Amino acid sequence: MTAAAVNLVPSQYRGVSIADVPVPLTEPALRDFLLGRVVYRRTRYLIARHAGAAAVVEVSKHSEQPLFSPVTAVTVLAGPAETALVDAPEADTAVPTQLARVAASQAPGARCVIVRGRYGHVNFILDPAPIRIRVLEVVPPWPPKLADQLARVLDLAEDLPPVELVPELADLTALAGTRPSAHYLFPCRAGEAAPPGGGGPPAAATVSYLDELPERRPWTLVGCARSKSIHEWFYDGDVPVVDMCPRNLAGCHGSGGREPVITKCCLLEDRITADGGVVVVPWGASLAQIREGLDRAVAAALQAAEAVAP
Repeated sequence: MTAAAVNLVPSQYRGVSIADVPVPLTEPALRDFLLGRVVYRRTRYLIARHAGAAAVVEVSKHSEQPLFSPVTAVTVLAGPAETALVDAPEADTAVPTQLARVAASQAPGARCVIVRGRYGHVNFILDPAPIRIRVLEVVPPWPPKLADQLARVLDLAEDLPPVELVPELADLTALAGTRPSAHYLFPCRAGEAAPPGGGGPPAAATVSYLDELPERRPWTLVGCARSKSIHEWFYDGDVPVVDMCPRNLAGCHGSGGREPVITKCCLLEDRITADGGVVVVPWGASLAQIREGLDRAVAAALQAAEAVAP
């Protein structure tokens, strides 16, 4: 199944009509009943209900100019055996990612899921297959900021196909433990990478924070290229470093021809880069930059799907 054949979600509510019909939900019966009947000029899909079940039908009309026009063709996209009806009052049914999330949680075996959501609006998703995007992030802070921003943007993205975020979280404490030290220096206290006043990784280690400019100690810096530059600016001498740059960690993991990756880097201050399925946004990315990164990751996923499609 190609990328174009999945994730069908009508883009406008007015394109979907709902009707109780007095016939079985088979294609011959629905065709006989609907052909020649008038429908609203914007109607493209009809949710036909009968005896507690539903089917989704695509209709063609004689014209879209008058307010109502007779149906000239009927195609059943999903019959009652493969269609589920669910209530999800918190879901915005105009947002494909939200529809896909409801489908996965409430009707995982259904090929077509009709959702009655927020504002009482009804929409459907046919053949849900969300695009998986890996999010490589370091924690703390909690929640992981980049993953949280991406989720917030997706909850309003009416014009993107369904997306499933797959967080891959690198714990700073675990990273620090790869280079044992009695004293660690983290970039800033705001991220709460370790408890203040000691007790960091490992349990007996002392912890300081670079943004507080503590007195120089024989510590190990848990940071990135920017942190190392700041350290060199304020302190003399070299420092052992545990690299915590998500961009570098993404390079270690690699895209491997799998899902695209979104990560971040503090060396990018006002731009986004994309290379080999890895999208990198600035460390302090705005929601607009997050959206641009999502666009690039989705485009990479769709391009990859087209390349392997028969």
